[in-house]
Amino acid sequence: MSLTTLLFRVGLMVGILLIIDLYAYQGIKFLTANISNTRWKMGIRIGYWAITAGFLILTASLFFVPGAKNGPSSKLVTSTFGFFVLAYLPKLVFLSFLLIDDIQILVRFLGGRLLGLANASSHPDMIHYSGMTRSEFIVKAGVLVAAIPFVSVAYGILKGRYDYKIRRVKIPILNLPKEWEGFRITQLSDIHAGSLDDKAAVLRGIEMANSEKADIICFTGDLVNNKAEEAEPFLKILSKLQAPMGVYSVLGNHDYGDYVRDWKPGEKEANFKRLLHLQKEFGWNLLLNEHVILEKEGSRLALIGIENWGAKGGFARYGNLKQAIEGIDRATVPVQILLSHDPSHWDAEVRQSYPDIQLTLSGHTHGFQFGIEIPGFHWSPVQYVYKQWAGLYTEIKQHLYVNRGFGFIGFPGRVGILPEISVLELTRA
Repeated sequence: MSLTTLLFRVGLMVGILLIIDLYAYQGIKFLTANISNTRWKMGIRIGYWAITAGFLILTASLFFVPGAKNGPSSKLVTSTFGFFVLAYLPKLVFLSFLLIDDIQILVRFLGGRLLGLANASSHPDMIHYSGMTRSEFIVKAGVLVAAIPFVSVAYGILKGRYDYKIRRVKIPILNLPKEWEGFRITQLSDIHAGSLDDKAAVLRGIEMANSEKADIICFTGDLVNNKAEEAEPFLKILSKLQAPMGVYSVLGNHDYGDYVRDWKPGEKEANFKRLLHLQKEFGWNLLLNEHVILEKEGSRLALIGIENWGAKGGFARYGNLKQAIEGIDRATVPVQILLSHDPSHWDAEVRQSYPDIQLTLSGHTHGFQFGIEIPGFHWSPVQYVYKQWAGLYTEIKQHLYVNRGFGFIGFPGRVGILPEISVLELTRA
């Protein structure tokens, strides 16, 4: 990218944010107009611009900081983006109320002109609500409503990102042998070690997973953001994951180092080998387009694991399901469980061509780390991209469970969509 192009992009971004801030400042001026203490009034206004200027300078400088070149993998970028959401989401909500106020003033003004009205009651400031003018009511309502996303985002950053929730789900499997009735799987996904900055919190999450005492633990990809070294500080913690029948894992789109722009010759390959070896050090069994046969009281179950395979967003397709299931005898192995990072794989290939795979476990979406989940209703912007984005989905005899993710990336928090430890119990349909 040329310097001219870079400067243009920086200027455009700063210009757009500055327009937002200038408009929001009109609301600040309106709200502080009646403050009699001049020092307080000026302090609030100067403080607004000091914080704004500091953020704009920091954001613009990221374009020129070498350590920020890898985008979401940079903690500086992640922190800045978190502050951006914290500052500008409430501002956009506030601006919507300022816009409503300006529109109602304009409509009343034009209406008065067209109808020839000049009496005092046509002036918007003469309309009162509980002792306030119409404009005061709208602007102050905007402040109160804007406080909701501010508090929610602040909570999501300070606490939500490590507020692990255990979700227990029973999954009815057709023709499940009685030996596998009650078989329990603990699923983790999307650890994104490069974003994690609280080892004590991560350890608590791992201990929560172990405390479920499931028969098996499955990790469905995205151990790191980009580089294997991100996981090394968590080697002792992640090595604590244990289950009687083992810990199994697959790779996600972030595990290949595809998003690093400046690999030197041989570095990407060495990084990938290190990531594979790390999972062995954890004591995990990494499945690379292959399967293992689990046995219980003479009955057999196939656990299949493929590399990343995405049908949306241009994500790489390293997975080979045909290769992974080769050698499975359906007559002696009646149950097949697939670990596949990207849930779009389920509709695109699994359901279409592999009806014998009764259960697929995925992650990838994180539930966008933002949304609403209450009994009977859940919503997230990610649902407009991924049909299956969180929880259990069933089509005829096949099931897909999408884990909401253990870690986070990009935005350093979780608002409404909390980090998940899934505990799945197989039952006979």
